[in-house]
Amino acid sequence: MSNPSPLHAGDSQAYIDALLAFLGDRDPLEVFAETPDALRAAAEAVPESLRTIPEAPTKWSVLNVVQHFAHAEIALAFRYRIVLAEEAPGLPAIDPDAWIANLYPNDVSLEEALNDFAATRAQNLRLLRRVHGDAWERHGLHTQRGKETLRTMVRLYAAHDRYHLHQIQRIEKAIR
Repeated sequence: MSNPSPLHAGDSQAYIDALLAFLGDRDPLEVFAETPDALRAAAEAVPESLRTIPEAPTKWSVLNVVQHFAHAEIALAFRYRIVLAEEAPGLPAIDPDAWIANLYPNDVSLEEALNDFAATRAQNLRLLRRVHGDAWERHGLHTQRGKETLRTMVRLYAAHDRYHLHQIQRIEKAIR
């Protein structure tokens, strides 16, 4: 499987910088709104017979990347809400490889994963569009990256979207 960044997440600032390069100056909420359709188009552009072939040994397939989007969006739903509702809560890191390996990857279709992601993303986007003023500066304490404001989280996760869309293109080239 594949760590979501070309860098090890333990090197927090280098990881953040590499990830944010995928976002550039794009508005994170616009990226969030566009991603479900972009993800569907990218995944469906890969022939069905190739969607479960990993990029390389120990790497993810296109289906795994879509499943990761769905898993991550659930984790983000929790993180956004706990940061908005509580004072400086802990934000546990997740192991995306373990989530892919252990959450029944062979029993989830592309359509199910795309629909799960889109539904949870729509809920999260409605919540984030209600956030104003100082609420963007509320923060949690990420177990790997330390203090992280909601504003920073949203930028990182929009960059995460862009990275994984790029990853699907890279996988497709590798498996053809």
